[in-house]
Amino acid sequence: MFHEKAPAKINLALDVVGKREDGFHDLNMVMTTIDLYDRLSFDKLNEDKIILNSNKHYLPNDSKNLVYQTVDLMKKTYGIKTGLKIYINKNIPVSAGLAGGSSDAAATIRAMNKMFKLNLNLSKMIEIGKQIGSDVPFCIYNKTAIVKGKGDMITPLSKVPKCWVVLVKPHFGVSTGEVFKNIQMDKIVHPNVEKIIHAVKKQDYHFLCQSIGNALESVTFQLYPEVKVIKEKLKVLGIDATLMSGSGPTVFGFVLKERKAKKIINSIDKNKYETYAVRILG
Repeated sequence: MFHEKAPAKINLALDVVGKREDGFHDLNMVMTTIDLYDRLSFDKLNEDKIILNSNKHYLPNDSKNLVYQTVDLMKKTYGIKTGLKIYINKNIPVSAGLAGGSSDAAATIRAMNKMFKLNLNLSKMIEIGKQIGSDVPFCIYNKTAIVKGKGDMITPLSKVPKCWVVLVKPHFGVSTGEVFKNIQMDKIVHPNVEKIIHAVKKQDYHFLCQSIGNALESVTFQLYPEVKVIKEKLKVLGIDATLMSGSGPTVFGFVLKERKAKKIINSIDKNKYETYAVRILG
């Protein structure tokens, strides 16, 4: 049996640069990983089939699941006739802007590379990941990085300054496609991505807190006003900086001390929101 961790990601910067001819948008982002994981287990089967199970009843166990799609693609690409049984221990909330499904797909690529001794380097694994989803290449890399294009151009970056991350997610998901469909390029606010990169390189926590930004916030806030309410709530509770991750609806905030992170978490209504206090990994 093989085991692989799949950490969640957050965006320190997310800028929408323009729309491509293929209908996708060009992005300029700074992304990092956090200490919130899914855990995947892989077993080889004698029969050539894919069996997918999870601890969450709402997760699809067929070709709608990115893990299933990834196994199928890897088997076809590399002529693997061995079947696989996969179990996903799901901890990352779904449709949350945290790349849970993409990270599971990335973990599957890493696991199958080891299991079947494919000897794929990072570039080859990213090529596979690109075919599954735009966040998968970063999730394969799995460390702080500048991410451009459709998500497939990755430049390594130094670790984010050590801190605690408070995550707050309402009890609904957000469709990334819907958010991007509603972008009006002349109305979004573009973050200064270079400032954010500079703050990370200098390991300057306070400058980072002043600089983080997400061009999709105004779009998601318009579609889902509750997400803006969460951000304002975190500000009132004394968070050092707060931002929506990805296309939402999860909002995260930074603090330096675990005690403060837990105090903020305890002040939030658990009946309305999922909450987590985790470390930056980067």
